[in-house]
Amino acid sequence: MDNESQYSGYSYKSSHSRSSRKHRDRRDRHRSKSRDGSSRGDKSVTIQAPGEPLLDTESTRGDDRDDNWGETTTVQTGTSEHSVSNEDLTRVSKELEESSPLECRRFLGPALGAILGLFALVTPLAFLALPQLLWRESLEPCGTPCEGLYVSLAFKLLVLLISTWALFLRPPGATLPRLYVFRCLLLALVFLFVASYWLFYGVRVLEPRERDYRGIVGYAASLVDALLFIQYLALVLLEVRHLQPAFCLKMVRTTDGASRFYNVGHLSIQRAAVWVLDQYYSDFPVYNPALLNLPKSILSKKISGFKVYTLGEENSTNNSTGQSRAMIAAAARRRDNSHNDYYYEEAEMERRVRKRKARLVVAVEEAFTHIKRLQDDEPAASSPKHPREVMDPREAAQAIFAPMARAMQKYLRTTRQQPYHSMESIINHLQFCITYNMTPMAFLERYLSPGPTMQYQRENGRGRQWTLVSEEPVTSALRPGLVFSLRRLDFSLVVTVAPLPFLHLGEEFIDPKSHKFVMRLQSETSV
Repeated sequence: MDNESQYSGYSYKSSHSRSSRKHRDRRDRHRSKSRDGSSRGDKSVTIQAPGEPLLDTESTRGDDRDDNWGETTTVQTGTSEHSVSNEDLTRVSKELEESSPLECRRFLGPALGAILGLFALVTPLAFLALPQLLWRESLEPCGTPCEGLYVSLAFKLLVLLISTWALFLRPPGATLPRLYVFRCLLLALVFLFVASYWLFYGVRVLEPRERDYRGIVGYAASLVDALLFIQYLALVLLEVRHLQPAFCLKMVRTTDGASRFYNVGHLSIQRAAVWVLDQYYSDFPVYNPALLNLPKSILSKKISGFKVYTLGEENSTNNSTGQSRAMIAAAARRRDNSHNDYYYEEAEMERRVRKRKARLVVAVEEAFTHIKRLQDDEPAASSPKHPREVMDPREAAQAIFAPMARAMQKYLRTTRQQPYHSMESIINHLQFCITYNMTPMAFLERYLSPGPTMQYQRENGRGRQWTLVSEEPVTSALRPGLVFSLRRLDFSLVVTVAPLPFLHLGEEFIDPKSHKFVMRLQSETSV
């Protein structure tokens, strides 16, 4: 009997040790998986239905991975909302490297156009100078007609030079992904005209040494006339053609849904993208990712997951199933009440913003009362009764910034604007307002209402790179129903093209003599 009890005790210990060892091995295996990169910072909720296994296929598979699993595994932590792989990191690093294009690429197109334009302007003068330098003794004399052509040619060249400078020699506002079709067409046309004239001049003038100098002057004047007509064509294609509105562009920011509508003319996709980006920097409010987050009370709520274990006989299955359904329904009701929490959180946030705003306005008003602009006729010397210290705008701004600094800091933190306003920028803005004798509300205008994106750009902020994504070639013209997007690392701008409606305007003539009226009298009235 003692042997049996001792054997049963040993069997109990051995079974208990085996179960504890299995539990410990499973826990160690789970920790090793968490260290290797399969851990998740965001807790996922799983509600197991009765009859289903408590461990999914990923948990029961164990560590049967290949040797290269670490290169293709997606790691998700609690501080990120997106999965990042090696391909994503490579793409991001490539985009960051391309975000600083070379300056030569920016000025390459205008430089080529300037060289070609200068060559075209020098060509008529070369046509006139070469005969004078090579065979001047054999040229026939040309009197008054040539002098008149000289004056006409000089004025035409002056007009051509000014128009070329105004139309082509402008600093580019953006670098396009593809060539500008109309500009390239005009440059090719100018090159073709100049090359044709040089070819004809070499065959008909230089080779036989033409003696009729009046004809040579007329030939040079005809080249200038052709260049003026090309200049007129360039003005129509580059500046006039797109002035008539033909399409309505709807631009939507993908993160917060901010949208604007613009009317444009006949443009290519890449030129329309540049145009809407110029409007974006001046019309759209600055993108603030901190304003997109839900309140902390909503994010901190986690739905509890219930695991239902069936212990005992089969008769208790119905009771456990009903119990689990009741618990799941209670969790769903708690989840449905989240909109109330969001509503009260928003109301509390608005109350806090109004409170911080009131404190900031009062603090700024009191701070501005501590300084006074010194007039020219006022003495600058201080007396024992009225001490006075003369300060420049920078010193005055630093002196009155201290009383309002705490209220400003709390307001910017409450409205989540602290990434866009540093202490140095606030003092510089305060110095600007003091210099030009602005009121406290003029100083607060930048902080009380969000400004456009251009207001928060740094010196090189306009050079940020955008990626144009389109299903059509970017050199093709706009058409109804076209959709393209302008992408950055943190958000995108989606542009939809819609045609402007055709308006049918009718006419109706009203005779001025038809405006006659009579008074309707009733017996009950006193009239």
